[in-house]
Amino acid sequence: MHRAFLLFAVLTPFLSSAAENLAGRAEIPSSPALQELVDRAVAKVASEFSERKLGPEQIAVTLLDLTDPAAPSRASHRGEANIYPASVIKLFYLMAAHQWMQEGKLTDTPELRRAMRDMIVESSNDATSYIVDALTGTTSGPEMPDEELRAWWEQRNAVQRYFAALGYTGVTVTRKPWNEGPYGRESQAMKAFTPKSNQLTTDATARIVFEIATGQAVSADRSAQMLELMGRDLTAPMKVPDNQTFGFTGRALIEPPVPGVKLWSKAGWTSQTRHDAAIVELADGRKFILVVFTTGHANERGIIPAVAHVVMEGLRR
Repeated sequence: MHRAFLLFAVLTPFLSSAAENLAGRAEIPSSPALQELVDRAVAKVASEFSERKLGPEQIAVTLLDLTDPAAPSRASHRGEANIYPASVIKLFYLMAAHQWMQEGKLTDTPELRRAMRDMIVESSNDATSYIVDALTGTTSGPEMPDEELRAWWEQRNAVQRYFAALGYTGVTVTRKPWNEGPYGRESQAMKAFTPKSNQLTTDATARIVFEIATGQAVSADRSAQMLELMGRDLTAPMKVPDNQTFGFTGRALIEPPVPGVKLWSKAGWTSQTRHDAAIVELADGRKFILVVFTTGHANERGIIPAVAHVVMEGLRR
């Protein structure tokens, strides 16, 4: 039996319940207990890294408790701060791709499936560029005359308009991630229309992860397919320090080991930021979403695991 179908079958009771009970919910209520935990985690980690000039204003956190899908709760620290998260943005392109396929605007092909997998599992920027082109009908290339550039930019904003229509705020999803910087019309558009690259908040990121985890992202079946790509094997050997499984939230689950824990995540780093959007299921079945962004300390691999360690330790008590 296909793995995605198995995952969907396992999650269906949880997904259906969440979709039924959370439909139309304007905002997930805050939890004083979760807020105390988030505040404690941020204060503790800022103190631990104070000699490296890390301040609370350089950390953003959103925590959601999904244990009861009919009554989720949340907490955040700087959850509305706009931060550039090159890797987490790929979840937004993934959700848009599934919406486009469901509407018949994008053909479901083996090549598209390969690109989606490489974008999430391997965090490939090349695969992400392929998907952005497919979603928007735009391509990178040399500079354009102003009128053509404006039309090109309007097309490039298709994904941005989609999430704005869904009520997402603090989200800019108009650009491809790159390794060396923008060239040609990509650079030209950045100068002509906005100096900002993609921007996200931990609150908006937690929302998209919540919708994937609870079967509300496009459809329950497609949500399960997305969730499968985010699955992380905590028993696999660590190959590189920045591995999505072990370099971020997952590190707090294996040092020391947390028995029976499961992890789904999308993590990464840039020259200025580190970020992870994770779903954690504890051995007793309780589920949580933890989204952590850091700024100005991209070389500090220990910050996100340290935040996650304090949060997970508090949740297990």
